[in-house]
Amino acid sequence: MKQLPPEYYQLMEQLQAVDFVLVELTLYLDTHPQDTEAINQFNQCAKERKRLKKVIEGQFGPLQQYGNSYSGNPWNWNDPPWPWQV
Repeated sequence: MKQLPPEYYQLMEQLQAVDFVLVELTLYLDTHPQDTEAINQFNQCAKERKRLKKVIEGQFGPLQQYGNSYSGNPWNWNDPPWPWQV
């Protein structure tokens, strides 16, 4: 399997942390839909997730399939490791 630089793992850890916060905030907001501070935090985390995804995909390739991430040329979906393999 291809060896990846430490930066890849750092970025993936940051992405996973943001994803965790987004899931938790979603659950919270399902029961507290008027909490403006939580909505602002959710939107800020969503913005950070988009930024991290762009950085990771720009340096290491796509993270999601079915139109959620662009492919490089040539098609690079079969380039390991896949995000769930690290």
